[in-house]
Amino acid sequence: MTLLLSEDDVRVLLDMPTALEAVEESFRRQASGDDWCQPRRRLVLPDRVVLNYMAAADRTGGYMGAKLYTAARGGARFLVVLYRAGTGELAALIEADYLGQMRTGAATGVATKYMSRENSRVCGILGTGTQARTQLEAIAQVRRFEQVRAFGRDPVRRADFCRDMSERLGVVVTPATSAEDAVSGVDMVITATRSSQPVLLGAWLAPGVHVNAMGANMAEKRELDSEAVARAGTLAVDSIEQARTESGDLIHAFGNDESRWENVCELAQIVSGKIPGRKTDQEVTLFKSNGIAIWDIAVASRVFERAEKEDVGRKIPFGELDSAAR
Repeated sequence: MTLLLSEDDVRVLLDMPTALEAVEESFRRQASGDDWCQPRRRLVLPDRVVLNYMAAADRTGGYMGAKLYTAARGGARFLVVLYRAGTGELAALIEADYLGQMRTGAATGVATKYMSRENSRVCGILGTGTQARTQLEAIAQVRRFEQVRAFGRDPVRRADFCRDMSERLGVVVTPATSAEDAVSGVDMVITATRSSQPVLLGAWLAPGVHVNAMGANMAEKRELDSEAVARAGTLAVDSIEQARTESGDLIHAFGNDESRWENVCELAQIVSGKIPGRKTDQEVTLFKSNGIAIWDIAVASRVFERAEKEDVGRKIPFGELDSAAR
C-alpha cells in the first residue's frame, strides 16, 4: 500500500529541528558517496507552463525518489514520489510545497552553522515571502540572533512579516527602509527574492559577514552583483554540477573565466570536515543555494516514517504488483 500525505499532513508531521537534522545528515552522506543526486531538469511549454523534475537516492537511509513540480501563472504545485530503495516499492506520494520551504530553510541553517561566525547576532534579510520565513526559522535554531532587519518592496507585506516573525521566533525583526539599510554592518545576510537583477551589492558587505543566497536558481537570474561574489573567500554550493547550469549569481560573476569554478566547493565538504567553513573571522563567506533533490528525499523519508508511526495519511492500493505475475 502507498501512503498519501497532503499538505496539511506534512505540516503536522514536520518541524524545523527534524528538517535540519535530515538535511545535515544528507550532506554527510553526499560527502561519503552514499547519496546520489541528479540535477534539476526543466521542460518548458510554449505557454510558459514549466515541469521541473529532480531525483536522488539515499543508500544508507534506504529511500530514493523524485520531486516533480509545475510552475505556471496560477502558481506552483509540488509532489515528492518516495520509493523504498531496496525493493522499488512506492512508499508514499507527498504534497511538498511546505516540505520544500522547510528543506530549503534547513539547508541555509546548516550552512549558517558551519560557515558563519559563532558570535553572529544581527541578520539582514532581503525578501519577505514564504521562503524567507523558513530561512529565518532555520537560522534561529543554530545561532542566537538578537536582531533581524528585513526589507521587501511592499511596505505592508514587510510590516506583516516583521510582526509575524518577531512573534514566532522571539527575536526583534524590524523593517528596513532599503536593501542597503537591511544589510549594512550585519553579521549575516539572507537573500530570498524572486529578483532577476542584483539586490545585494558587494560594497555593502561588512568584513566577516556570511551570506546565504537562495532566491535565484536559473542562469538568467541573479540576486548578487559580481563584487559580492568576488568578496567571498569561501564560496560553497549545494552541487557544483547543478550550480554550473542554474546559479546565475556565479555564472554572471565568473563569465568566461573557467578557473574561478576551481575556488567553489560543495557544502557537503564543509559539513563532513574535509575543508573549513571559514578561514578567519574577517573573511566573507557565501553559500549559494539552488536546491537539490537529496534534501527532498531526506526530509520526505522522515515525514513518511513519522506518518507510519503516528498513523497519519491515507493508504491507497497504488503500484501494487500482481502476486500471480511474480
